[in-house]
Amino acid sequence: MNIFEALRESHDRQRSLLRRMLRTRGNSPARMELFSELKRELLEHELSEERFFYSRLMQDDKTMARTRHSVAEHHKIDDKVEDLQKAKPSSAGWLVRARTLSETVHHHLKEEERNIFQLAGKTLSVREKLTLARKYLADRKRRAKMPMPTLS
Repeated sequence: MNIFEALRESHDRQRSLLRRMLRTRGNSPARMELFSELKRELLEHELSEERFFYSRLMQDDKTMARTRHSVAEHHKIDDKVEDLQKAKPSSAGWLVRARTLSETVHHHLKEEERNIFQLAGKTLSVREKLTLARKYLADRKRRAKMPMPTLS
């Protein structure tokens, strides 16, 4: 598995969690479980991606600007998650915020898969793609055993 395949697996999980969460109603246990799972998936993905994939891409002039933009988008996603967390799950405002989060995440994933992956594919060697995937996946596995991480 290369780094792009590893990241896409997480992207697919994010899309699925968002889709399922947006189908929930009111202050249901399902809504809260899915939101909790989504928060963890987003944060663990972001931390591991920035630590291994993005840090490597920051070292190359061809990928630096796009990578910086993607890191900034991670911060926007974090802000949307925080905003959603403050809303009452049973309110109409919660669903509005959840849709905004979904749109922000989908935009980021689409941009990353269409732009960053293309540039990185030309920049990274085959060996680097495999090594980055191993490091990313090992970090994700390590994080999964830990309490819910925070960005503070």
